[in-house]
Amino acid sequence: MSSSESVRRAPDVPSTLRWAGRIIAVEGVIGLIVAIIYVVREAAGHHEAAISGYGSAVWFAVIGVAVLAGGVALTRGRRWGRAIGMMAQILLLPVAYALLTASGLPLLGAPVGIAALAVLALLFAPASLSWLNADSLPPDAR
Repeated sequence: MSSSESVRRAPDVPSTLRWAGRIIAVEGVIGLIVAIIYVVREAAGHHEAAISGYGSAVWFAVIGVAVLAGGVALTRGRRWGRAIGMMAQILLLPVAYALLTASGLPLLGAPVGIAALAVLALLFAPASLSWLNADSLPPDAR
């Protein structure tokens, strides 16, 4: 038996996790775009009394990079991306609710809420869970 035959092949990443990873990655890119918008607004002279545009930009950049990395990792079969993606969706649900109710921006809140619920459904789909629990995954997928 050759050494290549003794190495167990990891099962392919299910499409449910790949789609979840893609959506999560898009959310990360949106976070980076928001960070850029905050920097441009602050540099153009738009100052708010209650918040710092640069501080908010740093926050969105850090979160955006982390969520983007989690989404890319999940599409490539790395299990750690699921935790970041799941936390992002859980944090987006109250944001969607606030946009739908108190902020009066249902055209923004509805897509955010639908996307968050869809990603959570994909992350907890039976195919996703069986792949995540597979013993045949290589150590670098964990």
